[in-house]
Amino acid sequence: MIVTLRKQSDKQDVERLIQQLTLKGIEVNYSEGETHIVLGLVGDTTGVDITWIRSFQFVQDVTRVAAPYKKANRQFHPEDTIVDVAGVKIGGQEKIAIIGGPCAVESKEQVLRIAKEVKEAGATLLRGGAYKPRTSPYAFQGLETKGIEYLCEARKETGLPVVSELMSIDKVEEFEKHVDLVQIGARNMQNFDLLKAAGKMSKPILLKRGLSSTIEEWIMSAEYIMAHGNPNVILCERGIRTFEKYTRNTLDLSVIAIIKKKTHLPIIIDPSHATGDWSLVESVSLAAVAAGADGLMVEVHDQPECALCDGSQSLKPKKFKEMIEKASQIAKVIGREL
Repeated sequence: MIVTLRKQSDKQDVERLIQQLTLKGIEVNYSEGETHIVLGLVGDTTGVDITWIRSFQFVQDVTRVAAPYKKANRQFHPEDTIVDVAGVKIGGQEKIAIIGGPCAVESKEQVLRIAKEVKEAGATLLRGGAYKPRTSPYAFQGLETKGIEYLCEARKETGLPVVSELMSIDKVEEFEKHVDLVQIGARNMQNFDLLKAAGKMSKPILLKRGLSSTIEEWIMSAEYIMAHGNPNVILCERGIRTFEKYTRNTLDLSVIAIIKKKTHLPIIIDPSHATGDWSLVESVSLAAVAAGADGLMVEVHDQPECALCDGSQSLKPKKFKEMIEKASQIAKVIGREL
């Protein structure tokens, strides 16, 4: 971190700032030029608040030389992280994970039926929402604990590890016991208490990007989880909110390359929430595989017209299977496989 001070800065004020930084364990290199005084901060500046430094009136500018995230930073961890989800590996340069299933668990029969169909199509994990965060308080909110029980039965029948969304701290114990990959949804990406709780879990975490979050904010949320003890984080891009209304959200495919450059964490794409339109899901999925995504999370429903949640963006099992077959061909071109 570099701190630029005004040339006329009072020496006692400068000394007081240096003293306070030193107490934080930071080594400060002092350099005085013709027009400015520059302080070079060496050490772990993660805990140094830039706004606090700027509160000193003699400070002209503060610039971070390195990113504020340390544990997620590829600079300190050059090898790709491979996250093990109940035997399914996500990340690295070989396999691409496919997560399929309904937006919401609606009944035991429904989730068992779809679980068998997505497995037959080539999925390696089963997704299903038991607790549903909805914009409208009158919309279907999920079967909650019953939904988790039905997912467990589907796992027993098919062998597919299950993915479901954790919405509150009071459900951590339930998810720790029953869910293989714990999803933190877009609306909770900056729920810091929930992130800290996820950091204390033994289960891997799937962290979705917030509706209007920058890439750095997203990575910093992953850093919260990792800083509290859980290194097994998978990032999920599901589109961000822009002025465009044709699609539900705007998918940022460039983020795949950016995340792989800046971090060592796996990244998967959710084409269903990104587009909000089943007819666009296949093309977006194929593009994501070509761009280097480590996995896809696709909503699948055998009767989307009757779905209690997001039927318009769900693929039917037959279409899901066709998409996986096409994605497999693209994966081969870039030296990977599904």
